[in-house]
Amino acid sequence: QVQLVESGGGVVQAGGSLRLSCVVSGGPTKGYTFRWYRQAPGKQREVVAYITSNFNTHYADSVKGRFPNSRNDAQDTISLQKNSLRPEDTGTYTCNCLDKIWGQGTQVTVSS
Repeated sequence: QVQLVESGGGVVQAGGSLRLSCVVSGGPTKGYTFRWYRQAPGKQREVVAYITSNFNTHYADSVKGRFPNSRNDAQDTISLQKNSLRPEDTGTYTCNCLDKIWGQGTQVTVSS
């Protein structure tokens, strides 16, 4: 059974950085697209970034240029580097594959 486990969340001041990781077990990352979702307090969950099996990346306008997404198929890990953090980046970040496999999420809180 494939499982996704996120880590790297925390509390950071505005302007700071965090690096989120999504480690995949029970199956390879190679060949699959992985998405990062964010659910902010009181808002619907939204996709903030995704990376394809060919290493193509896509970003929501709100994070473009700040959250580079990467993958290491040899280590079955997907990473989201979060730079220049803003209070509106606060939320739970969850890794997803195939629209049906979800991690448990990691909380990011950005203070002003």
